[in-house]
Amino acid sequence: MFGTKRVTVSAGDQVGTIIGKGTQFKGSINAVGALRIDGEVDGEIITASEVVIGETGVVRALIKARAATVGGTVHGNMEVAEKLELLPSSKVYSNIKVGLLIIAEGAIFKGDCEMRNAEVAEKKGKESK
Repeated sequence: MFGTKRVTVSAGDQVGTIIGKGTQFKGSINAVGALRIDGEVDGEIITASEVVIGETGVVRALIKARAATVGGTVHGNMEVAEKLELLPSSKVYSNIKVGLLIIAEGAIFKGDCEMRNAEVAEKKGKESK
């Protein structure tokens, strides 16, 4: 139902919303819990938890989340406070701001990346000198 590779959310998060394959949604999604997208979303996605975009998912939206895993296609800027993982099947055309970025072999990423953890490490390094 969700593709060949199962993507799970963090142990403390439970998927609260699923946009299934074949479903189209236009507008803003504001959620507290984790989201799974296997259909199409146009608009804005904001959650305090995790966003999982399955292999069949197509998102044309601004995404703000604590963490994200992408197996499908994303067009739109992303702000991910912690970890963003791009799986081998992912295609991401956006500017991203992340804490940690993992790009699997085969993934496509076109855009700018701002690593927020790198800034914190730089500041700590300068303070210790």
